[in-house]
Amino acid sequence: MSKSTEDMSGEELGNKLLKSIKEMKAGNAARATQIAPNEVASARLKTGLSQAQFAEALQISARTLQEWEQGRRKPSGAAKALIQIAFRHPEVIKEGLEFRG
Repeated sequence: MSKSTEDMSGEELGNKLLKSIKEMKAGNAARATQIAPNEVASARLKTGLSQAQFAEALQISARTLQEWEQGRRKPSGAAKALIQIAFRHPEVIKEGLEFRG
């Protein structure tokens, strides 16, 4: 039975962390965490735009976009429609941004 990190000495904990880092660098990670982007982030990624550019194209603040992408807030009806358009036709959003610029 292995010790919990609370029961380890500083040296034991350091050695365990060092071993873990060496395993990760060697590609032997114990687990891989996959985080699926939400629909807002997916739409933005399809456009190839940065958060600032995508926010500008949708005429919202970058902070609002971050809140949507992190799932803390949800877009309203009109914004949802624009995001669906961005997902289905990313070129339209990019063209709109170029047109405005």
